[in-house]
Amino acid sequence: MIKGLAILGSTGSIGVNAVQVASALKDSYRIVALSTHTRVEEVLQQARQYKPGLIGITGIDLSSNPKLNDSTRKWLESGDCDLLEGPASLTTIVERNDVDTVVLAVVGASGMKAALRTVELGKTLALANKESLVVAGELIMAAALKSGAKILPIDSEHSAVLQCLACGSKLEVSRVILTASGGPFRTSSIETLRNATSATALKHPTWQMGRKITVDSATLFNKAFELIEAAWLFDLLASQLEVVVHPQSIVHSLVEFVDGSTMAQLSTPDMRTPIQFALTHPTRVAAARTPIDLASLSTLTFEKPDFERFPSIELGFATIKRKGTCGAVLNAANEVAVEAFLADRIRLGTIFDVVRSVFDSHDFVQTPTMDDLLRVDRWARQAASTMIERG
Repeated sequence: MIKGLAILGSTGSIGVNAVQVASALKDSYRIVALSTHTRVEEVLQQARQYKPGLIGITGIDLSSNPKLNDSTRKWLESGDCDLLEGPASLTTIVERNDVDTVVLAVVGASGMKAALRTVELGKTLALANKESLVVAGELIMAAALKSGAKILPIDSEHSAVLQCLACGSKLEVSRVILTASGGPFRTSSIETLRNATSATALKHPTWQMGRKITVDSATLFNKAFELIEAAWLFDLLASQLEVVVHPQSIVHSLVEFVDGSTMAQLSTPDMRTPIQFALTHPTRVAAARTPIDLASLSTLTFEKPDFERFPSIELGFATIKRKGTCGAVLNAANEVAVEAFLADRIRLGTIFDVVRSVFDSHDFVQTPTMDDLLRVDRWARQAASTMIERG
């Protein structure tokens, strides 16, 4: 039976790859809904090709842009595709009866409500939006357990862990080791890293990603978020998680079992591989991918991360240990700081300072409701903005 697929964030780097993978799996999936934040022309181009029944546009008020509104409405009126506007369109899309699987590829905490609603309805969530579990992991995982929904990771690291875990039971796991490329400042001095501008931070040595996640890779906040996400996805303690820097990005993660055996998942750096694994899980389907040429890989190196250079990792572990509202504050403060960095208002090192200060000073709630998380999110954003404005 062909399943209905919604791709939220279809014009971003992961979303574009998800559209390509889904089109290659046309015997299993039909794209029934797409969404974008501001890239209207791109999502309309996708819609013309794949003919979904619905498009969501979350970040532009089309009525305030007559030219864009006219061109959009003209095309929509000629077909069977409906249009939703505003952030609430994401949850409306996942509630559609013809949506069986949701690829959540939007950036930031804006995807949290859609993630929660997807699993509440018992639908399959192919998750690339790590912020959802960072902020609301306890609520989302509890809802998935209650409904029986599947959450399948699209991040290459978590996809690798899922694949390695097939080699043993949960009780047999000793450690889960996530790999990190190290970003563009892996070998730089601390002074160079802290004074870096967006022009240098956006030059990732391995992956082609969106601007926000590329900055998170430069600060290793993406790895802090991935540690938190792994703890929720696989029910792991902080003591069971580690990070190693692996510049070649060939080994995506490793799982060590209690008998000393360690399983690793290797593949070339291509996001289509974990996306396809999520969409075809638990089976594998042939795909046109570049295989690893082991003979050409003269060296695979692994290093311990430098916590002095990247204090973000320690904040990730602190969040796993304490839980509660820590993830919401960590994510919100980082989003604000990264936005200011991309606008060249602050240097890279200031991101660490802002996030640490907001994280340490927030009013902690151990068992937050969704309202608590949203309230703390708003507070952290305002606190981070105030710090940046005051220099």
